[in-house]
Amino acid sequence: MPAVGRKVTRKEGKEKVTGTARYIDDIQFPGMIYGRTVRSSIARGSIASIRHRLPKKEFTVVDYRDIPGKNVIAMIVQDQPCLVEKQVRHQEEPILLLAHENRETLLKADVKIEYKKLKPLFDPEKSKKSFKKILIEKGSIQKGFRTADTIVEGTYHVGHQEHVYIETNGVIAVPEKDGITIYGSMQCPYYVHKSIMALLDLPDDKVRIVQVETGGGFGGKEDYPSVIAAHAALLALKSGRPVKMIYDREEDMVATTKRHPGRMHLKTGLKKDGTITAMEVDVLFDGGAYVTLSPVVLSRGVLHASGPYRYDHIRITGNAVMTNTAPNGAFRGFGAPQTQFATEVHMERIAETLGIDPVKLREKNALRSGDTTATGQKL
Repeated sequence: MPAVGRKVTRKEGKEKVTGTARYIDDIQFPGMIYGRTVRSSIARGSIASIRHRLPKKEFTVVDYRDIPGKNVIAMIVQDQPCLVEKQVRHQEEPILLLAHENRETLLKADVKIEYKKLKPLFDPEKSKKSFKKILIEKGSIQKGFRTADTIVEGTYHVGHQEHVYIETNGVIAVPEKDGITIYGSMQCPYYVHKSIMALLDLPDDKVRIVQVETGGGFGGKEDYPSVIAAHAALLALKSGRPVKMIYDREEDMVATTKRHPGRMHLKTGLKKDGTITAMEVDVLFDGGAYVTLSPVVLSRGVLHASGPYRYDHIRITGNAVMTNTAPNGAFRGFGAPQTQFATEVHMERIAETLGIDPVKLREKNALRSGDTTATGQKL
């Protein structure tokens, strides 16, 4: 029977509209306790001391020395520690983990951390550490500019963007015989599986990941669940009990990954009638303190930076760099919204400069069947 034109009921629709769908905070396990992350209050520096008087009979306390495997969140590059050992690279970086039977008692637990502060770097333009560089070239940019009647330049900026999914990040880690099971709100269970294996030094069949009903993600639950799952897993192993960690909205917004801020500089050569002769695009993304998914985000960004327009001569350079802000990661569009925003605003600037209708300018330069894109794809 043909699928087109048929009414198809969403598999999870009935449970969601009747309120019977069970999200991570609806799930309970016998003997379950609650977890919390103690985070850095500075953006850059080193830890001088950690002091607390938490009763060992009541609290489970975990630091980097309790990690049985590698102290990393395993993604593209293994540069991000699960828990800080000495050096702090961004504010809200995880340092210590606590667990307790009572949520209110847990939130009131007092931990004092003293630091040796260093001056943080927040300006990506001044960063000397690159996570990824990409170059795309087609034709001769010099030739394209030589044949232009006029040149239009512009610099465009976009800031951080928060996913604001309705359900915040949350997981439950359940210790099993010789292994662990993680239940969580997530988009990529295999990312979490890979990360927990490395962290706990366990074979793949001893780490089980269960994606429960997920109340929104938009990329924000692609990379970050590996972090919160790692924290809950360490607490579960040390306590020997199931551990639930659910972020409140404030913690979710200050600690998790965001859309990459970007600076895009565009330089376009044009004929008097609006025909584009050359385009040069320079893309700079702020990756934050660790790599996470920045190389892939930058890749998507530069691949789409030319927009839906034809160029015989184009050069696109991309660079994702480190700063002392929380790491940035996946967000719907994966870098393309930043660069396409810049391209379209730039087209408006060109139209205004040349006194051409912006729609006609786009029609004149739009890709057509048989054209070749900036990356060499023939349409």
